[in-house]
Amino acid sequence: MDRKYRQKGYHDRDSEEKKRNRTERPSEQPPRPKQDLLGPRTPRMVGTVMRARCSNCGAVLAPGFDPSGQCPRCHSEMHCCKQCVHFDTGKQFECTQPIPERITKKDAKNNCSFFELRMTVEKDTSPVTYAAVKPPAAPASVSSSRPSDARQAFENLFKK
Repeated sequence: MDRKYRQKGYHDRDSEEKKRNRTERPSEQPPRPKQDLLGPRTPRMVGTVMRARCSNCGAVLAPGFDPSGQCPRCHSEMHCCKQCVHFDTGKQFECTQPIPERITKKDAKNNCSFFELRMTVEKDTSPVTYAAVKPPAAPASVSSSRPSDARQAFENLFKK
């Protein structure tokens, strides 16, 4: 007993009933078998992908795009300081490379010889592309086009 006073009270009665219930209960289920302990469990890891993103709008740039061109979504320049691996706001002239003078507009196109496009390692969270797998031909009665609005789609569900 870890109580200060050793008098019997309602706490003792509850604990005695719990002990009785625990001992009287027959074990109906056999113990569960332990998992196979031959080796470690294989983790379900998410794959990683090297991607380039626009520093202005965050759009994912498709592989094989022109790094001296513009972003396909916001049309900002790609060959600029903001897109470079060496861009660091904490360094002199905001660049980790020894450039002779500061480039004032960091999002404007420049002719820096140290330019390397920033690529980031990201988790591949994109869904499986089913477009690569060609689906079987649909019957002629089913329309392949999507309904133009949600109400029409809802009504098509309950059509007889």
